[in-house]
Amino acid sequence: MNIGFDAKRAVQNNTGLGNYSRYVIEILSEYYPENRYVLFAPRRRHNAGLRTILSRENISFVFPAGIYKLFASLWRTLGIRKDVRGKGLDLYHGLSNELPLGIAGVKTVVTVHDLIFIRHPRYYNAADRIIYRLKLRHACRTADVIIATSECTKRDIVSFFHIPPQKIKVVYQGCHPMFGESVTEERRKDVACKYSLPQRFLLNVGTIEERKNLMIIVKAMTNIPEDVHLVAIGKSTRYRQQVERYAEKSGTAPRLHILDNVTSDDLPAIYRMAEVFIYPSFFEGFGIPVVEALTSGLPVIAATGSCLEEAGGPGSIYVDPYDEAGLSEQLISLLDDKERMKRMAADGREYTKRFSGERIASDLMSVYSI
Repeated sequence: MNIGFDAKRAVQNNTGLGNYSRYVIEILSEYYPENRYVLFAPRRRHNAGLRTILSRENISFVFPAGIYKLFASLWRTLGIRKDVRGKGLDLYHGLSNELPLGIAGVKTVVTVHDLIFIRHPRYYNAADRIIYRLKLRHACRTADVIIATSECTKRDIVSFFHIPPQKIKVVYQGCHPMFGESVTEERRKDVACKYSLPQRFLLNVGTIEERKNLMIIVKAMTNIPEDVHLVAIGKSTRYRQQVERYAEKSGTAPRLHILDNVTSDDLPAIYRMAEVFIYPSFFEGFGIPVVEALTSGLPVIAATGSCLEEAGGPGSIYVDPYDEAGLSEQLISLLDDKERMKRMAADGREYTKRFSGERIASDLMSVYSI
C-alpha cells in the first residue's frame, strides 16, 4: 500500500500528538516495510524524535510548494489535495482529529484522541472550541473509518456527533520501546545528578495544567512520610504558579520538584527510579504516561472518570480525582506494602503486552484493509 499521513504533529510537536504520530509511523514502517509511507508536513523543522523516521527508506516527505510555502496552514487544509492525488495513495490517515477539506479519490482514516474540548470546555477558549468542533465534525463525517484511542473516546464520538458505532474502531496507543529496556545503575546516577533528583520520589508526567490535576498530589503530600518527594515532569503553564503557592503555604515546597527540561532520552531512567506513578487527570483520551510507567515497572495510581482504567488495567489503583483523602490513604497504604508494589509492577508489565508495537501495527493495518 501507499499510505499518506498528516505529519504536522510528527514534525512540530515534541509531546502528546507528536509522540503518537511518530509512534504510528515508526511501528508501521518497521512491521510492514513493504508499504510506502508518505508524510505531508506544512513545515520543515528539526525534531529529535524524527531520528528513526528519517532513517527509514520506505518513508518520504512532502512539503508545500509555491505560494503555499507562505500559507502552510491553508496548504494543510486545502492545497494538500493536489499533492495527495499526485502521490497515488491508497489511503490517507489524519493522525490528529482532522482531515483536509474536499479530499477525494482516496480512502480516508482519522484518529480521534479525545473530545475534552466538549466535555470540559472551560479548559479552552471559545474560538478554539468552535474551530475544533468544526474540524472534528467534518473529519468524522468524511472519513471512511474513524480510529478512537479508547472505548471512552468512541462513546463520546457516538454521543456528541451521532456517528454509527460500526464506523469507529478502537486502536489503543503504545509507548516507545525504550521504556521497556533496562537502565544501568550508572545511567540512573547520571540522570539523578543531572536533574538533582531526590532519593525517594513519586512521579507525575504531563503538562502542568489544571486538567492534569497536579494539585491533588501536592495536597496529599502533607500526609505521607517526609522523606518521600514528588517529581512532576512537563511543560509549565500558569497553573504551575497555583501549585507552587499551595506547596509554599502547606510546607511541602522543599519536596516538590517540577522539571520542564527533561529530554525524552532521560525519561526512562527517571521512571525506573521512582517508587509510584500518579496520574490524577480529570479527563484523558487515553493516557500514554500510564502505559510508559507500567512498561517501566512502576505501580500506578490513576483517576476514575475517563479512560484511564483502559490504560492502566485491573492491576492499578484508581481514585476519584477530587478525593484528596482517598489518594492519601492509597499512597500511604501502598508505600507501606512493598510486596503489593512488586505485584502491581509485575501485573502492569503483563497488561501492557496488549500495547506492543507489533500488535498495534497489526490493528492499524486491519483498519486500513477495510
